Amino acid sequence: MSFPLLTVTAALPAVGAILTAAVPAARRTAAKWLALLVSLATLVLAAIVAVRFEPGGARYQLTESHAWIKDFGVRYELGVDGIGVALIALTALLIPFIILAGWHDADSPAVSDSGSAADQSQRWRPTQGFFALILMVEAMVILSFEATDVFLFYILFEAMLIPMYFLIGGFGDRAHAGTDEHAAAQRSYAAVKFLLYNLVGGLIMLAAVIGLYVVAGNFSLTQIAEARANGSLEMATNTERLLFLGFFFAFAVKAPLWPLHTWLPNAMGEATAPVAVLITAVVDKVGTFAMLRFCLQLFPEASKWATPAIIVLALISIVYGALLAVGQRDIKRLVAYASISHFGFIIMGIFAMTSQGQSGATLYMVNHGISTAALMLVAGFLISRRGSRLIADYGGVQKVAPVLAGTFLIGGLATLSLPGLAPFVSEFLVLVGTFARYPVAGIVATFGIVLAALYTLVLYQRTMTGPVKEEVRRMPDLKARELVVVAPLIGLLLLLGVYPKPLTEIVDPAVRHTMSDVQQKDPRPEVEAAK
Repeated sequence: MSFPLLTVTAALPAVGAILTAAVPAARRTAAKWLALLVSLATLVLAAIVAVRFEPGGARYQLTESHAWIKDFGVRYELGVDGIGVALIALTALLIPFIILAGWHDADSPAVSDSGSAADQSQRWRPTQGFFALILMVEAMVILSFEATDVFLFYILFEAMLIPMYFLIGGFGDRAHAGTDEHAAAQRSYAAVKFLLYNLVGGLIMLAAVIGLYVVAGNFSLTQIAEARANGSLEMATNTERLLFLGFFFAFAVKAPLWPLHTWLPNAMGEATAPVAVLITAVVDKVGTFAMLRFCLQLFPEASKWATPAIIVLALISIVYGALLAVGQRDIKRLVAYASISHFGFIIMGIFAMTSQGQSGATLYMVNHGISTAALMLVAGFLISRRGSRLIADYGGVQKVAPVLAGTFLIGGLATLSLPGLAPFVSEFLVLVGTFARYPVAGIVATFGIVLAALYTLVLYQRTMTGPVKEEVRRMPDLKARELVVVAPLIGLLLLLGVYPKPLTEIVDPAVRHTMSDVQQKDPRPEVEAAK
């Protein structure tokens, strides 16, 4: 038996989570270092997966397959294509920075004896639990990118909600405008809303998973896709469409896509900045990844049938998210609405049904994760210094903390997809791929770029420029630990902005397979014949 590299890559953070949670309460620092070392070891394993993956080889590589629940045909099946490799690398890369950025986020403040709800909520906030939950989320996300059994994927898709619920509700942002009791209530509301939205999506998906088993007789993605391709498995048109809608609804909630998006601003606003990054840069990518792996591969005809409606919803997400970002007064909610707009671009690229669009969408998942992590983590450092999330409470920061302001600017410019930074490449490919098949949609989507420039530059102007406000006059610049978090992310944005080839070489073969699944070819440009 070959070495189970994929299993070990996902199991290491899970084991690390258990060990971190078991560290004695008095050894808080030891728990932090253990979590960080486990995340770095997972990053090494993810790098080995990327190195061993052959872009020109089989579609799914490093495969593992073992019987699990024989009576129902459920197997423990793993395998990665280029898209999965890219997203595993993104997840493993971001987790160490998330842990470093949240180094002190779970340190319990002094608890009074007043017995208030806010004070009581602090009593179950051990540092060990915070970092153990982050590692557990990492394990589930990585395994979801590896799973090629539909039932196994569903279990992971739902299970990751539990640690995320506690990270949002139990370790919320302390920079909250209002009383401690109000802050605790808002955190609880955001956590419950996150859980309910995603549970509803998951329950609908469960019905579709059962329906797929009734039709296909097994849960194996590769077997079902192969049977569909060779004609040995046929689905009635209405059956395929219903199953597609069940899967897509759950993924659209996770992504999130308008109008199923409303949980995200609450969750990101009330969570700590590192957990907000975990939500939008890591966990939400499972939704868009699953659209490529499951919706298009299992239900190709239904995917084409639903494409016009999905393109419209994606366009609404792009413009709506950007417009609401322009009007935000809260820094973290602004980044949340900007992410909704960006996920609109990703979904539009997926369902443009062109190789440029799908390659751009996959690159967008990676680049959005890096750029959002850079912007949100720097914003978190800023908020922790001032103790406020409100844009109006800042001004003139660049004069007292120039490094913080500079990194904040680069993260913002990446968010608006400035040429030379990584998100530009992916956004350009998405727009080119969309223009090729849906030119009107491509034109409308460009308004999102204009609005992105507006909300990003206005945010920077109001927080970093102008007269120095008295409350920020003594604000310290970035410290060594914070620079270690931010500098590599900025470096990656610059590197992938000028040299995206390492990613495109891995992703493009997987995109060609997906295009073959839906039996689509890139439209040829119409050129007037020479006379």
